[in-house]
Parts: sequence; C-alpha cells; structure tokens
Amino acid sequence: MPKTDPRIDAYIESSREFARPILRHLRELVHEACPEAEETLKWRSPTWMYGGKILCGMAAFKEHAAFIFWHRGMVDVLGKDGDQADTAMGSLGRLTSLKDVPSDRKMTKYIRQAADLTESGVPSRPRQAKKSAPAAVPDDLQARLKKNRAAAATFEKFPPGARKEYIQWITEAKQDATRKKRLDTTIEWLAEGKRRNWKYENC
Repeated sequence: MPKTDPRIDAYIESSREFARPILRHLRELVHEACPEAEETLKWRSPTWMYGGKILCGMAAFKEHAAFIFWHRGMVDVLGKDGDQADTAMGSLGRLTSLKDVPSDRKMTKYIRQAADLTESGVPSRPRQAKKSAPAAVPDDLQARLKKNRAAAATFEKFPPGARKEYIQWITEAKQDATRKKRLDTTIEWLAEGKRRNWKYENC
C-alpha cells in the first residue's frame, strides 16, 4: 500500500466539486505508476517526492485543476505525444473534468518516465549561467508595452530572469495566433503586477 498523507485528503475534500474526481484520479495514477513516491504538501499543494526529489504535483483552483511534472525533461516527452500544455498552468493545461486528463495508459507512461528522469541525475531545473546577456525584447512585445504604462512599469522593475520568462514564452509560440494570445495575456498579467508563473507562486 502506498503511503498517503492525510493532508492530501483534506486538500481534495476542500476543493471545488468539479475538481475532486480529477484530483482523486490523478492521485491514484501516481501511486499506481510509482508506488515509491511519497506524498507531501509543498506550496500548500499536493506534491509527490521520489528519491528525495520532487516528482510531480497537482493543484485545484476556482475553475480548473492542474498537474505538473517537475522535471523539465518532461516537456519534450509530452510534446512528442501532443500533450504538452500550451498555457501557463501546469504540464497538461487547464483540467476541468476527467475528459481533459490523458488516458490512464498515457499518464502511467508519463509518470514512469518522470520517475526515470528524476533519478537520472540530470538536473530537473538546470541553473542558468550567472553571466548571461539579457534576453532581447521582441518588437511586438515592445510595441505593446509602449501602449500600456502599467505593464511597462512592471516589466522594467522585474529582474532579468522574470523578464526572460515572459520573452521565452512569447517567442517559443509556434503559431501566430498562439503568439498573439500570449502577448495579450502577458500585457494583462504585467499590468496586474504578475510574474509569468504567478499561479504557482500563489499555490
């Protein structure tokens, strides 16, 4: 029997009704695919540790739930199957029902691959070189910032790493429509003083 944390039970029960079956199912999948994973709470959200390192985690919000694989190598794994989220929230995007979760077979495969990556010795969050040139601000972002003083002020106050997160998110978009949507979201969040991954910070 996998070791469970009663705090996770409490977290699930306190979540909104739509999120409970999603969280329960994801929890079961993690334990089935990686029985050695240990439950805990990090950033006030359910998290699984494997070999002393973060394996994955989940969270519930007002209108959606999220699941995240901690190792950055999973971005490529999910991308090959077309399951890598194209949004800011989690590895699988916004989960509003069980239909949004990949099949049990896929999830089992993903969790096991995440476990393999976690114990591979490859850093899950590779440190960036201390002396790196500031990321160039793309023209379309500069144009949008000029039209929004609040967003521009926030962007200027951010440290280089925080600015780079937004820049990379925008420039990595593969389609024009996706890039425009990310630009709109960037300006909205900057105007509100938010970092790129503010949802994780508030978990």
